[in-house]
Amino acid sequence: MKFLDLAKVYIRSGSGGPGCVSFRREKFVEYGGPDGGDGGKGGDVWAEAVEGLNTLIDYRYQQHFRAKNGEHGMGRQRTGRGGEDVVLKVPVGTEILDEDQETVIADLTAPGQRVLLARGGNGGFGNLHFKSSTNQAPRRANPGQPGVERTIWLRLKLIADAGLVGLPNAGKSTFLAATSNARPKIADYPFTTLHPNLGVVGVDGAEFVMADIPGLIEGAHEGKGIGDRFLGHVERCAVLLHLVDGTAQDPAEDYRIVRAELESYGHGLADKPSVVALNKIDALDEELCRMQADELRAAGAEHVMFCSGATGRGVTEVLRAVRAVILRAREEAARAEAGDEPWQP
Repeated sequence: MKFLDLAKVYIRSGSGGPGCVSFRREKFVEYGGPDGGDGGKGGDVWAEAVEGLNTLIDYRYQQHFRAKNGEHGMGRQRTGRGGEDVVLKVPVGTEILDEDQETVIADLTAPGQRVLLARGGNGGFGNLHFKSSTNQAPRRANPGQPGVERTIWLRLKLIADAGLVGLPNAGKSTFLAATSNARPKIADYPFTTLHPNLGVVGVDGAEFVMADIPGLIEGAHEGKGIGDRFLGHVERCAVLLHLVDGTAQDPAEDYRIVRAELESYGHGLADKPSVVALNKIDALDEELCRMQADELRAAGAEHVMFCSGATGRGVTEVLRAVRAVILRAREEAARAEAGDEPWQP
């Protein structure tokens, strides 16, 4: 199944059915009077977040969704049937944007969450509604209200607890494959990862979700490479795991490049807590590891850890550090939701 995280969709709600002009005609009933029914309501267009989906690929093959129109009213005071609704089923974490791709209509972050995108038109009144003491035989009825037609964008932002960032060939996919059941493509050339991968990582009996996105390069915020297209998938992460290739020519410069791209992208990514890990230490000696760690600290990394995704050395310690940040973020979110402010002297 292909991965698709952005889709343009055209939607239209149903129009309301017209009212009916009818008069009661029955044997032995001298004064029947008006009995035209109302038109039915047009169908609505909804979006609903469902479990079991992690891509918007369904909306590549169908972009137009139209709800049914309401049926017209009928005699004997019969109201027309309402039009059927249309429900767009999207993955959890989908943002719904207006046509300008900037105005957020809704952000569906929980399973079962629904939002009304286009309301169906009301049905028109039949002539029974216009009966009065001065107009006992009205011969008019209202047409139904037209439906709403609009263009929207669906943008998927994967919901993960931790996000892997780094330059191409930093070992992100190898790290994810070594710590989870995910099986991303791994090769010895840059840009092996072409779309994000999710994996459930376990450490000390606890689990959290980690997202691996394609590598960033210098100038990614200007459209170079493909990594900037997927940075939205780590916007929801509680912590960023920044892997730095220890075998690179200048790991400190690699760290600065990725940090600069995160700051240029914005959306609070540069302010997220991060764990910096020097990867591929199996190919380095201890003295070189210490020297490169000092250079990373001089470049702005507060605390540098060491790991090797290929051999598993230091991986558990890195995962524990990531999980500790995730737990703190969850506790802060729970306090904020409950309205409890931390006590301060």
